[in-house]
This record gives sequence, structure tokens and C-alpha cells, in this order.
Amino acid sequence: MTTSTPYGPFAGRPVIALLAIVALMLAAANLRGGLVVVGPLVTEIRAALDISASAFSMLTTLPLLCFGVMSICVPWLTRRWAPQWLSIVGLMVISLGVGLRLVDNYALIILGTLLLGSAIAVLNVLIPGLVKAFFPHRVGLMTGLYSVTLTAGAGMGVYLAIPLLEQFDNWRVPVALWAVFPLLCVLFWLPMIRVKGVGRPANPIRISLWRDKLAWSITFYMGLQSFYFYSMATWLPKILQESGLDAHDAGTATALINLVSIPFNLLVPIFAAKMRHQRLLVLATFAVSFAGIVGVWWQPTAAPLLWAAFIGMGCGCSLSLALSFFVLRASNTAQATALSAMAQSIGYLLAALGPVSLGLMRDISGHWQWALIVLMALQLGQLVAGWSAARPLNVIPDQDRKPS
Repeated sequence: MTTSTPYGPFAGRPVIALLAIVALMLAAANLRGGLVVVGPLVTEIRAALDISASAFSMLTTLPLLCFGVMSICVPWLTRRWAPQWLSIVGLMVISLGVGLRLVDNYALIILGTLLLGSAIAVLNVLIPGLVKAFFPHRVGLMTGLYSVTLTAGAGMGVYLAIPLLEQFDNWRVPVALWAVFPLLCVLFWLPMIRVKGVGRPANPIRISLWRDKLAWSITFYMGLQSFYFYSMATWLPKILQESGLDAHDAGTATALINLVSIPFNLLVPIFAAKMRHQRLLVLATFAVSFAGIVGVWWQPTAAPLLWAAFIGMGCGCSLSLALSFFVLRASNTAQATALSAMAQSIGYLLAALGPVSLGLMRDISGHWQWALIVLMALQLGQLVAGWSAARPLNVIPDQDRKPS
């Protein structure tokens, strides 16, 4: 993928630029809703399909594994097909995957889950590169909007599930919404096919970053922030309830994580793009994240909303910083895509380990203290990785390195 001018392919074309913004944001809105919508519907889905809790958990665990496995394949795909076409196909496969999760056959539901996770993985990696290709002079603002829309899409998936269930008395209705929505979004992507300078490069070159220390720092930062977020999203309600909080208050505190993160999703990339280095943002992110987890470890019921707010601030800042690093540390769109693929592949594999490993620690020890201490230690690791990733440097592809 290449960019036609330093100002992107939409210089002097405000209408098509606005359409591109809408297309990118609509794609982002589809990257979580179809996954998280099943969470609030767990009781109804298990009863309708007559499946165990472990069988149901596959519907949320498999997509994370797909993120890890499929992300690394995206640079290979972009060397063969234009990213606009891949985005369109990805949205259509999301629709198909969600549609298969509506049937009564568990094997087909698993197939749908694999398709859904794989398509989301492709778009996860493509969009940061497309942001750099479409809007190279507005990467901070566009990354912020993307991050906000990603979070808002997840919020819509959760918050609309129960009202739609109660309105139609059928769990398939809120799920079906996320099968129809991607098809509507495809309409906004069709004009993007004709955008010049963003298609498949004439002489595609495989970009490898596996020997680059900066790329590894960004990868570990992405992985550890994902580990932290998915662990907290999964277990915070249980931790608070076992500490004496009622289910309603525990659920409110957990919902606050996503709500509080939204303004930070928008603002952090804008600030990051204006800074020579982002170490102050990395340090501030660590401070609020660490304060949240220490509060939950020390006195979970003393101020659960405050601890959740700190966790939400940290998660919002760290996700937005990770997405910003994909763009700010790359010299061009192809490098941004390769960096995004590497970081998200390993990052989401780490994220998939989070809820499982912390739950196992809880089962072995009989309490959450050791699991929370591990999260604190990993926060220190995230700080180290982020401190390195925030340096004002660009990644260097392996093939461009001088022999040592």
C-alpha cells in the first residue's frame, strides 16, 4: 500500500474524505459488537442450545485465538489484494460469521465464531495502515476517532442486548443486528475501491520486523495492555462480588471501565501525534492503571467505582497509545501494517492467556490476591515496554538492516 501525496489521496476532495472517515469508523464499529453481544445473553443462549458453561466460553475465547493466528497473515494478504477489497470482504465475512451464530447447531456456531474472529483480526490490522494511507497528516485525530468508535461499538453490543431481548423475547434479535449492520457498512466502502494510491503495490515486498527491538517493545506493550484489559473485563465482577459487593454494584463498576475510557481513546492519540516522544503519556497511563489494580487488591469494596475509573482510564490510554505506535513508529503504510500485524498477533495470544491463567490462580489459591499481584508485576513490564516504544524512532525492516 502506498500514499499518493504527503497529504493523502483526498487533498482538495472534502466529500470523498468525509466518506472515507465514515467508512473507517463504520468498520471500527463492527470489530467488537458481534463478539460481546453474547455476554449479556449467556443464560438464554445456554438454555436454547443446551450447552455447558465451558462450551459457551468457546464463543468468547476462540475469537482471541483467531486474532493472534490470523493477524500475522494480513501483510501477506495486502501484497495480493488491495486493502479496500480486503475490508469489504472482511465486513461480509463478519456478517456471515454472526449469522452462523444464530443457528441451533453448535458445530456451525463454532464455525461462525472462527469466521467472525478471523475477519475481525484482518480488519484490526488493516485499519491502522489505512489511517496512515488515507490521512497521513491527521493520524492522531483519526486514530483517536477509530479508538473511540471501537469502544463505542463494544458498548452498543453490550447495552442493546438486554433491551432488544426484552422487546422481542428472542435472544437472536440482538445478535442478528450485528449480522445486518456490516452489510450496510459495505455500501460506504464501495466508493473507496476507486481511491488511487492506496491499492496493492506494483512491486510488493515482504516486510519483516522480527529483528527490530522497537517493534518488539510495541508488541509487548500491545500484548500486556490486552492481557490487563481482558483479565479485568472478565474477572472484576467476580472479584468484587467475592469481596462482598452485590452483583448490581459489581456490574456497574465493570461497565464504568468502558465508559470512562472513551474520552481517553480520543484524546491520547491526538496528544501522542504532537509529541516528539510519548514517555509522559506512558508514565501517566501506568500510574492510573497501577492505582486501579492496587485499589482492588488493597480494599476492593472501599471505592469500587474509583478503582474501576482508574482501570478504565488506564485501559483507554494504553489501547490508544498502542494503536498510535503502529502509525507513529512506521515510515509508510506497508510498515504500519506489518507492525500492526506483528503486535496484534502476539498481543492477542497473550490476551487469550489472561483470563484463563488468572482464573487458574484463583482456583489453586482460593483467593484473588496472587492473581492481582501478578497483574501489578505485568503493569511494571508494560511500563518498561512502553518507555522503549515511546522513543522518537521508526522501526527498521529486517531487509534494510546493515549486516553486523
